[in-house]
Amino acid sequence: MKRVYVQEQWCLACHLCEYACAFANSGQKDMSKALKGVKINPRIRIEERDNISFAVNCRHCEEPLCQKSCISGAISVKDGVVHIDQDKCVGCYTCVLACPYGAIMPADGGHVMQKCELCTANGGEPACVAACPNRAIVFEER
Repeated sequence: MKRVYVQEQWCLACHLCEYACAFANSGQKDMSKALKGVKINPRIRIEERDNISFAVNCRHCEEPLCQKSCISGAISVKDGVVHIDQDKCVGCYTCVLACPYGAIMPADGGHVMQKCELCTANGGEPACVAACPNRAIVFEER
């Protein structure tokens, strides 16, 4: 299965992946209307530590601890993609605590959780991969 991989040696910490992710998941057609003047809430985050920058995103584990910890049954796996049903999520943060990668975060409003779902709802290549100018984020099978 194809997954998003980060090659931190190429990451410039430009944060374009975060903007592309926020726009792709905004449901809007115009990027300036979707993102101008709002605090973005992407499903991928750039972290910077000791002169190294890297993207933090869901690894779509084969046996996801977040799914096992979810008390409401909101987390499922379909075709290898870990998905959160926001209608079932009760916002208990148990999945946030269980994820060893720190890839699950509160959605806008903080009442339900969100994470990278490989842009399956948006079709095609993940937006973060397409936006990365240095190919530090790739979508491939390994």
